[in-house]
Amino acid sequence: MYEIDPTRTDLIAEFDRNPGGPHSPELALLVNRLRLMPMEERTIIVCTKRGVEWTLAKMPTARGAKLEYYDDLVFDDYDAATKKVFRMRWQAVTGIAPV
Repeated sequence: MYEIDPTRTDLIAEFDRNPGGPHSPELALLVNRLRLMPMEERTIIVCTKRGVEWTLAKMPTARGAKLEYYDDLVFDDYDAATKKVFRMRWQAVTGIAPV
């Protein structure tokens, strides 16, 4: 599995410039690795008001269980929500909060 180098802050900057891609091969590997986190650690984006509001939530550990919403993480910009999820997953995998 792809190992994330926490010193590669250049990849964070690249993601911030274009969260929807296309991404460089190195960033694509990183994003795919972050998507493969264990379900109980995975933060996702939920559209809470069609096209105007997105809230972050934690995936449940059991199938059919309710999502755990982060009430303080509500966005009116999808890209901002995407960037936040990227940073939360980065920190969960590396143990280091990105700048």
